[in-house]
Formats: sequence, C-alpha cells, structure tokens
Amino acid sequence: MTAIKHALQRDIFTPNDERLLSIVNVCKAGKKKKNCFLCATVSTERPVQVNVVKVKKSDKGDFYKRQIAWPLRDLTVVDAKDANKENPDFDLHFDKVYKWVASSVVEKNSFISCIWKLNQRYLRKKIDFANVSSQLLEESIPSGESQIVVGGDEESVDEYQELNAREEQDIEIMMEGCEYAISNAEAFAEKLSRELQVLDGANIQSIMASEKQVNILMQLLDEALKEVDEIEQKLSSYEEMLQSVKDQMDQISQSNHLIQLSNTNNKKLLEEIEFLVNHMDLSKGHIKALEDGDLSSSRGIEACTNASEALLHCMNISLRPGHEMLHAVKKQQASFSHYKEHFARRLASHLNNVFVHQGHDQSSTLAQHSVELTLPKHHPFHRDLLQYAKLMEWLKNTDREKYEGLIRNYVDYISKLYEREIRDFFEVAKTKMSCTTKEGKKFATLPRKETAVKQETESLHGSVGKLTGSTSSLNILSVQGSGSRRSQSSSLLDMGNMSASDLDVADRTKFDKIFEQVLSELEPLCLAEQDFISKFFKLQQQLNVGTSPGELEETDGLVSSRPLMSGPEKQPSASSEKEIVRQMMIKIFRTIEPELNVLIAFGDKIDSFNSLYMLVKMSYHVWTAENVDPASFLSTTLGNVLVTVKRNFDKCISSQIKQMEEVKISKKSKVGILPFVSGFEEFAELAESIFRNAERRGDLDKAYIKLIRAVSANVEKVANESQKTPRDVVMMENFHHIFATLSRLKISCLEAERKEAKQKYTDHLQSYVIYSLGQPLDKLNQFFEGIEARVAQGVREEEVSYQLAYNKQELRKVIKEYPGKEVKKGLDNLYKKVDKHLCEEENLLQVVWHSMQDEFIRQYKHFEGLIARCYPGSGVTMEFTIQDILEYFSSIAQSH
Repeated sequence: MTAIKHALQRDIFTPNDERLLSIVNVCKAGKKKKNCFLCATVSTERPVQVNVVKVKKSDKGDFYKRQIAWPLRDLTVVDAKDANKENPDFDLHFDKVYKWVASSVVEKNSFISCIWKLNQRYLRKKIDFANVSSQLLEESIPSGESQIVVGGDEESVDEYQELNAREEQDIEIMMEGCEYAISNAEAFAEKLSRELQVLDGANIQSIMASEKQVNILMQLLDEALKEVDEIEQKLSSYEEMLQSVKDQMDQISQSNHLIQLSNTNNKKLLEEIEFLVNHMDLSKGHIKALEDGDLSSSRGIEACTNASEALLHCMNISLRPGHEMLHAVKKQQASFSHYKEHFARRLASHLNNVFVHQGHDQSSTLAQHSVELTLPKHHPFHRDLLQYAKLMEWLKNTDREKYEGLIRNYVDYISKLYEREIRDFFEVAKTKMSCTTKEGKKFATLPRKETAVKQETESLHGSVGKLTGSTSSLNILSVQGSGSRRSQSSSLLDMGNMSASDLDVADRTKFDKIFEQVLSELEPLCLAEQDFISKFFKLQQQLNVGTSPGELEETDGLVSSRPLMSGPEKQPSASSEKEIVRQMMIKIFRTIEPELNVLIAFGDKIDSFNSLYMLVKMSYHVWTAENVDPASFLSTTLGNVLVTVKRNFDKCISSQIKQMEEVKISKKSKVGILPFVSGFEEFAELAESIFRNAERRGDLDKAYIKLIRAVSANVEKVANESQKTPRDVVMMENFHHIFATLSRLKISCLEAERKEAKQKYTDHLQSYVIYSLGQPLDKLNQFFEGIEARVAQGVREEEVSYQLAYNKQELRKVIKEYPGKEVKKGLDNLYKKVDKHLCEEENLLQVVWHSMQDEFIRQYKHFEGLIARCYPGSGVTMEFTIQDILEYFSSIAQSH
C-alpha cells in the first residue's frame, strides 16, 4: 500500500500541487468487483482545498489516472454502517449517495479518521459521521499509517516528507558556511553543538540580568498599592460626607415629581373643562332663538337655523370616556334635549301653518287660470318654503317622527290643491276640444241644406259603412257611385270656405296643439314639484348607507324609518330616499294618470285618428322623461299612459280593418275606387305628416302592413261580389290607386306591397283588355281559336284548310262578316261599354283604350300570320288594315 501511495503522490497529485494524506482500496457495493482508490488530499497552496479523489487503474497499462474529485465541503454524511461490528461497507453522501466496500476494515477506519481530522481542521464539524465509533474519531491512526498534527504549521506524513523551498534554502545557507559538513559530519555536528551552548548561556545571562528589574518593578507595585489604599480611605470619608446630601436630594427629587404630576393633572383637567365648555356650551342668543325666535321672517329663520345647527353640534359631540358620568354634563344634555323638543314642536307647528296659509293664497289664484289652458305656477310657494330647508334637515336628523308628520301633512295638503288645479285644467282642455269639434261639425253641415240633393246622394251611394271615428274625414260614407255623381255631391261641401276634410285636418291640428300643451304644462309642474320635494325634505343628498330593510316600513304609502334621535345613528340609503320621493309624487299627483286617461278616451271618442297624434306626442315626452330619470314618477306615469295610447292606436287600426270587412256595395251603381282604398290613402298621408321623425315609427309600419293587407283582401272580396262592374275593372282601378298612393308617399316598409299592387294592376288590365276585345269580333275570334285548337291537336298548319269547318270558303265567310265599318262600329260600342265600367277618379279610360289598341293590333297580326301559314297562296286577307285600326281607335277616342 505504501508503494502505491508513493506512486500516486508522484504521478497524480504532485503535478497538481496536492499532498496525499490517506488512501483506501474500494469497489462499488453490489456490482462487479472493479477496484479503485479513494484518496484524501490537500492542496499545497493557500487557501487549502481538501478533496476526495477517485483514482482508477488504466485499462491500457499499469499507470493510474484521476477519474473524479469531490470537494470535501460537499460531503454531508459519512455512514460506516455499524459502529460496534467490523464492517468494510461505508457510504459517502455528496450530491448523491455513493456506496463502497473497502478491501480491509483497517483501511476503512484509517480513511474515515483522516476525513474526520480534515473536517475538524478545515470545515469545523460540518460533516455528519453516522455509525462511527467515538474512539475512532478521538484516537490517532496506528503506526505505519499517515498522521495529521492538528494545530501545527506542517504535517508529518509517515517516514517520508518532502522539504519545502524555504527549508531547502536554510539548509543550503548553513551548509555553505560549513563546506566540510558533507566530508566531516562529526565536525559539523560538533560546531552546531557549540553554537547551541553559546545560545543557552546567553539566555541564562539574560534571565539573571532581568531579576534586578523584576525586583524594582515589585517595589513600584507595592508603593502603588499603598497609594491606592490611601485614595480608597479618602473616598470612603467623602462618601460618608455626601450621604446626607444624597438623602436631601432624594427628597427634593420626590417633591419635584409630585409637583410635575400635579401640574400635569391640572393641565389635563383644564383641557377637559375647555373641551366641555367649548363643545357643550350654547350661547344665550342661540337659546333665545330656539325658545322664541321669529320663524316668519328671513332674519329670524337664519337665526333659528344657526341656533339649531349649534344645538345639533352640541348634542352630537363625541364625549370622552367618563364625561357622561359628570353631573354637569348630564344636566347640560337634559337641557339640550329640552331645547330640541321645544324647538321641534314649534317648528313643526309653524310649518303646518305655513302649508295651510300658502294653500289659501294659492287657491285664490286658480280663478285666473280657469279659462286658460295653463296650470298655476308654484314657484313663489316653493321659494318661500325653501327658506326652511336647513331646518327641515335639522328636524330630519333630530326628530324623525315630527319630520315624517310634516311630510304626511304636506302631501295631504298639496295633493288636494293639485287635484283641484289638475281637474280644472283638464276640464278646460276637454272644453276646448269639444268647442273645436262642435264648430267643425256645425260648419261642415251648413252646405247640406237641400233635402233633395241629400236624398239623391244617398240613393246613389247605397248603404253606409264607416271606417273611422264620428268626425273623421276618412269615414266610409258609402260605396261611391259614378265619378260624375261623386263630384256633384262633393261640390256641395265646396260651397263653404273649406271642405269637411279640411275641417277635420284643422280639428286634428288644434287637438294636437291642445294635447301637446297639456303635456307641456304637466311636465314642468311635476319636475318642479319633485325638485322642490328633494331640496326641501333633503331626500336625495348623499347619506350614510347602511339601513337594513327591516328598519324601513310602509306608512300611508310613504316609506318611513324609525325615529332618529341625536347622535350618530343609521340613516336611510339614497335608494330608499328616492323611493320616498316617488311615493310622495304618486300621492301628490294621483289624479294625473286618471285624468290623462280620461282625456285620451275623450280625444279618441272625438276622432279615433287623434290616437296617432297622441301616440307621437306621448312617446316623445316619455323619451324626454326617461333621459332625465328613468325611475322618476313622471317617466313611470307617462309610460303607463303611453300603454293606453298605444292600445287605442291598435284599436283604431283594428276598427278600420273590421269596417273594411263590413263594407257593402251597391248593386245598382258601378264600384269605382272603393272608399276604404281612398281612406287608406288619406290615412297614410295623415300618418306620414304626423310620424315624420317620430320615435314610434315602428308602430306605424306594423299598422301599415296590417292595413294594406286588409285593403288588398277586401278589394278582392268586393271585386268577386261585384255584379255591376267587372271583377277585372274593380281590381285594376283600386290596385292602380294603391300603387299610385304608395309610389307618391314612398313608404319604405310597403315597398313589396307597392310592387305587388303594380303587378296586380297590370295583370287585371291585360285580362280586362283581352276579355273585352273578344266581344266585337266574336265569330272571327272563335274561328281562329278553332284553328289554333286543331294545330294544338297535331294537325299540320298547311293541312288546316282541308278541314271542312275551316276551309277557305268558311274563312272568306267569316272575314266578310267583319268589314271595316262593322269593326269600327263594334269598337265604338266597346268604348262606350268601357266608359261605363271605368270611374272618372282614376282616369284610366285612355290607358285602357290604348292597351286595347295595342292588343287589337297584336291579334290582327296573329290572325294574318295564321292565314299566311294555314292558307298559303289563297290570297285571302282581312278587309281592314293596321292603319285602318289606328284610325278607328283615334277617331273613336276623339269623338267621345
């Protein structure tokens, strides 16, 4: 082992400036036996580095190589497995646990002992040695193994130890002084002995010379001790002399402490007294104002306000601990409570009187508003009462019961006052609406004095069917007769300055203005009252939020809470106070919603089309109120009324549809433009003028869809039931009127219906033209229809002439029956018949006549083509030409 150790030192550790201190031959536990060496080394340079190095023999030769090194500071545990029994196994815990089996227990113990000593010298017991015998950690390594001298400057390693550079240099200097040292070692040793004896003699002489100095030093110390004893005696006498002074100073110090304590207590007492005097003292002026201050003058109200605020400040002052036990404080608090109760009673009584007096003064001004559509202004009343706003706030914070009593009294008083004013106001509004209607009816009936004309008109018009309200210009008076007779009857209305329709428009416009004025008067009235309530009763200020729902209860429709006494108590939240305002407004203006509903019903009874005006106006005012406050009384009330208006509007539309379905037509006169078609036109014109830029345009669009579908359905119904006028004429004229109306008004939601009306008008015009043209040339039409039928059955066109019923002779017979004069005569009779079918309002006669001309020419060309294809080379032609046809149609139109 020693040889291996020297070899490792020479080959591996000396080149790295390291010294090998201990070595153990090991192999890994549980694996194939591959021996290696664990070496404990230290560096020769400072700071000293201590490592555990694994050295392994190379596979390619007999030399050793360094495989891995672990710093000793990374070693945490050395586990010897068993401290009592000899066991070659041991574990080293670095970053992981390494399990080793030593070749001998002696080598294992020597290595662990070396590790322990290195730890003691360099790491100061940072490694845990487990299952290691305590004797092994305390005793040194047996002879023959490496030893470590702890605390020395150099280490002795076995019998061999290298010299360092300094030792080598000292030996060289010594040997240079004795050149013969190498040849004569005895002479060299003798010389060293003589020098050592010289040094020992010098040391003895030095010790003997220093004895005298020691004696002198001892004498000096004895003298110093004597002087110290004298000083201590003097200090003891001084201490006895000062003892009496010390006792006196202690007494003086104790006396000063008591004086300072007394002064401190006096200062604190003065502070407490000043605090109570400054915060709980009410001036005589304030007391006088509270007891008998003038509450009817501005100066007196200001004095009472200041006094009440001072009293509240005194009552709400936060007392310090123990103050409430003082008799003076209790007495002062009792006086404050007396002043508070007395002033609260006096203030509540005065405000109740103010409410009553103001009510009498206000009622005296109602007469001047009875004939005008205006509501009395309450601004002076509000202005006078707002002087007491701060006093109301004081009462709210000090006596909740009286505060709520004033709220109830105010609501009771003001609700009666507003009830009278609002009822009178709505009576004036209904009177003005009634006067407008009566004047319109009276003026409209003036031209209708001749009974004969009236009877004639009734006989021509047939049964009566109404479309709208009693005075609406859109009423279906009847299914109109001919255009000339309608113009004759309408001329009766033109005898006055304006027609009945003009009167209806004027009435509706005036109704719209009256209704708008009603809403415009109510809106500022409600907003002003709500603003006054909030300011006067302090119901929308920012208060301490924290009142639980259990602290609120309903009292006479108003939300109230438990009475508030002095001191910091819980106040209603802002949302609760808004609810109080809303409940007050509901009770004060409880007549507004019923009166508005009555007025709306009255306007609807006058003219159902007034619901259009009311819907637009009410929607605008609801939108305005919601922008101000969506949850306010005004917004809620107007929203409820808007529902009623919308319901009336829907009833109006449903009523018109129902009346369309109930329309009866006269069997003796032609139909013409149906009255509900004209009525829809007037309704659309009126609605477009009312709903221009309105908020509720969607409601009108839905009504348009319902009405136009009902109009279309009932036009077809009347056309099917018509006996005097052909169905195609009824459909053609009425859908042409609908198409023209929708094209003129440009209603975007009815664009599809406009296109449908145009299509129906075109289809029925074509159908009527084709049907009518078949009558004047009946035989000729039948002949060519028979030819077309044979061709359709499969007969070739050039073989049709061989058919007995359709040979050339039969063709010539039919053509001879329709010379030019007969054709013109038949067309003239056709024109007269068409003229009887069509009405003058739509002025479609020329349109129909021109369409008949185009259709007749088309048929003529079709007949000529059939003759050319079915009778080729026969030379048979019609006895009139296209130019003759154009001349016939033109001359007939001009003659009529």
